[in-house]
Amino acid sequence: MKTRPGMRLARLARRLVTAVGTLAVATGVAHAQPYPARPVTMVIPQAVGGTNDIVGRLIAQKLGEALGGSVVAENRPGAGGNIGTAYVAKAPRDGHTLMLTVSSAQAINPALYKNPGFDPVRDFVPISLIGAVPNVLVVNPAFPARTLKEFIEVTRAKPGFYQYASAGNGTLNHLLGEMLAGYAGVRLQHVPYKGVAPALNDLLGGQVQIAFSTPAAVLQHIKAGKLLPLGVSSPTRSPSLPNVPAIAETLPGYTGLLWIAVYAPQGIPAAVETQLQNAMKRVLDAADTREKLVALGVDLANATPAQLATLLTEDLARWAKIVRESGATID
Repeated sequence: MKTRPGMRLARLARRLVTAVGTLAVATGVAHAQPYPARPVTMVIPQAVGGTNDIVGRLIAQKLGEALGGSVVAENRPGAGGNIGTAYVAKAPRDGHTLMLTVSSAQAINPALYKNPGFDPVRDFVPISLIGAVPNVLVVNPAFPARTLKEFIEVTRAKPGFYQYASAGNGTLNHLLGEMLAGYAGVRLQHVPYKGVAPALNDLLGGQVQIAFSTPAAVLQHIKAGKLLPLGVSSPTRSPSLPNVPAIAETLPGYTGLLWIAVYAPQGIPAAVETQLQNAMKRVLDAADTREKLVALGVDLANATPAQLATLLTEDLARWAKIVRESGATID
């Protein structure tokens, strides 16, 4: 049986379509799948149980809902956050690996470590600034001061006599103490511990007199009268401790916040970057998310990704100066 010309043309057209489709797949120009094409991993470069870990798991859940997919939180702690951060810096640039981190890892570690394993600016694209967690300056009730002004007078009268505890050399609460001493013109003795818990235990027991800590870690002790708050490290008073003055009210310019932000590896597709930024905005605009974050002691931010980039640049310079002046180093 003869094949009509119209049938031959139709077959030829189908072959051409098939050939073009095969070539497109082979050369990587096939139509891109909608994002996310599979579960997204939200790397948290810190250990389980801290404020940033709790915030990270909340954000992962809410971001998954906003994207219409699944976002799974994964802790990769170690080296002060460097291990997880370096892992994300080298991850595939497709938007399926994100990072929720804190400023101590992103803005302070580059000054503390000779080779942290990542560049905080070149290796990442800012997605969203979630908010900041201030530290509160607390003293044992036996300390002979009830206000920051009295604290300065007492410590100035006995240079190097009073001790302040930190979670370790180079930690934020160590550097906040150094910065306080510099602003107030006093000399304090630094006592590093291996973590926040042992530092607070000795503070409560009176072995040391002074410490900086997040509100979440000390609020119960403040309410019980076991610790006395003298000031918060945020530029203005914190909603979590509205009756505690900002240190800046007595020492203008003093500020040191642990901010929390979401990043992606540099080089992700522009459309995915925009989709992630818009999804995070919806997450942070939601009333239930905001309520949960405030309950965790987070002072919510209202910043664009560009403002997050500026904040990181400014903090890198500021903390590098403080680290240099304090002499703190890890390696």
